[in-house]
Amino acid sequence: MRELASKGQLRAAYLRWAVVTVPLVLLLGFASASLAPSGDENAWYQALVKGPANPPNWAFPVVWSILYVLLGLALAMVINARRARGRGLALLLFVVQLALNLAWTPLFFGAHRITASLLLIAALFATALVTCILFGRVRRTAGWLLVPYLAWIAFAGALLWDIHRLNPDAENLVPSGATTQMTI
Repeated sequence: MRELASKGQLRAAYLRWAVVTVPLVLLLGFASASLAPSGDENAWYQALVKGPANPPNWAFPVVWSILYVLLGLALAMVINARRARGRGLALLLFVVQLALNLAWTPLFFGAHRITASLLLIAALFATALVTCILFGRVRRTAGWLLVPYLAWIAFAGALLWDIHRLNPDAENLVPSGATTQMTI
């Protein structure tokens, strides 16, 4: 005879997963950010002309930390939804979009590849959108937790388009002093 888990048991299982997934996603995000200096620490980025909508540099790590926590919580919900239809595909797409997310910082801040970064952020938005839909089918709340992430990716894409438009030679820009460019 099969017994159903109680709400308390399900909640405990979700919390056990969240204790793993939230720090893991945060750690991966911080690891990606550490591959190339950004913000005030990046002379190339400081030399770029930015649009009026560009937030202050301190806002980016704050927003990304919050978004990574939301991603980790949504991931825990879907992992915990055993036997849910579409769970495997949702998890696969989550991994793909997270890999694209983690590749963006070194590509933009390290390699200074603005055009490639635009293409990457478009692919990231598309895979994150599909992930959001699939997560929502597995657990509605998990899908809603990804909505702020989608909004931020769209905003980041608009900021990146502004940088691309305002700095046509940015990929060749080498500011005076120490360079922060990575070679790929």
